[in-house]
Amino acid sequence: MTTVELSGRREQTKAANRAAILAAAREVFGQLGYGAASVRDIIRGTGLAAGTFYNYFPDKESIFRAVLEDAGMEARGRVRAARQAARDPRTFVEGSYRAYFEWIVEDPSTVALLARNAGAIRTEFDDLVTPLGVAELEEDLRAGVAAGLLPADFDVEYGAHSMVAVGLTLGERLIERDPPDVDGATAFATELFLAGLRAL
Repeated sequence: MTTVELSGRREQTKAANRAAILAAAREVFGQLGYGAASVRDIIRGTGLAAGTFYNYFPDKESIFRAVLEDAGMEARGRVRAARQAARDPRTFVEGSYRAYFEWIVEDPSTVALLARNAGAIRTEFDDLVTPLGVAELEEDLRAGVAAGLLPADFDVEYGAHSMVAVGLTLGERLIERDPPDVDGATAFATELFLAGLRAL
């Protein structure tokens, strides 16, 4: 076996181990919550040796952050694609909220993760959730203003922060409903934001 083949195989093993740890962590945090979960619980869910975990993550906080980062990247990608496909203010706003709310409810492990950890995410890990989403939304709002989808004097900073706050808060409520009401949450958030936009 060549050095290149060995190196490629090592990289595949590392990627598989990291993915196994992240998948197990997502399940454990969804079942037990951040406060009650332990690194030992996560390791048990991987089938890997305890030392392997620490090759990738130094502690529980770092793995929780990695789980949230992965989830956030996926959610932001979907929401951003919906915004960038918008043809008018309504599809910009409605598409954003619908993409986010559908992402929340389509995977039971995401529902469990967010429902069980909403408090910890809000109080201890908000630095992961809000800033990237706001920054990307500000970019898209500026593009919307430039394209004429939004008024020229629209306050992008206030708009981005308020849209994200509404999405996060309604997302928390959405997963508490049985069954989750994606259409209702989307309609409420859309009308709330568009009414404010008209008033401005």
